[in-house]
Amino acid sequence: MAGEITLSQNPGETLKKWRRNFGVTQTELSNHLGISPSVISDYESGRRRSPGILIVSKIIDALLTIDELRGSSTARTYSAILSDGGSFGRICCICEYREPILLSRFVDRIDACVVCGDVDVQIYGHTIIDSLKAILELLPDQFHRIYGRSTSRALIFTGVSTGRSPMVAVRVSHLKPGAVILQGIDPSGVDPVAKRIADLERIPLLATTISTEDLANNLSNR
Repeated sequence: MAGEITLSQNPGETLKKWRRNFGVTQTELSNHLGISPSVISDYESGRRRSPGILIVSKIIDALLTIDELRGSSTARTYSAILSDGGSFGRICCICEYREPILLSRFVDRIDACVVCGDVDVQIYGHTIIDSLKAILELLPDQFHRIYGRSTSRALIFTGVSTGRSPMVAVRVSHLKPGAVILQGIDPSGVDPVAKRIADLERIPLLATTISTEDLANNLSNR
């Protein structure tokens, strides 16, 4: 968490993402830190200079403490993400990057088109998910494992028909990805509900008609 926030091109936005992942409001966080909510708001909006590692560490400690007081549900979720997924590998392929890359570069590599959202953001990995297998085999409490070691990643759903189901799954999860890419569908065919969810969650949504094999090959040669 600390590394992702401090190394991000937009530390405030990344800080906000992690606060939301833990389900903590600005007021709750500021009360725990003993500061004004406006300070947290200023950090997240970029109005205040990006917090240094010491302040980031205090914020992370506060998020973990608040989560612990609530039963450590979010911490347990991230612990499960790093655990053995068993047959999970048949459903998706998770890739972590040594260094973050701009989503815009990633988009060019897989010949994707932007449906909505800003592609000028950093991602720290990607996950290729077999949409049909995920629907048939992935249990609700396993969905969080597709995020690997960082939620700032591109979730690539293959074999998509409209995009509604993947975005509904993202909507109901308290973890949010850096971007969602729908494979096998033209941008004009993306369901309006999927677009609406992407707008509400502020998640860049893209679509590509490149084959699954070419997609995987292009990304493996990143």
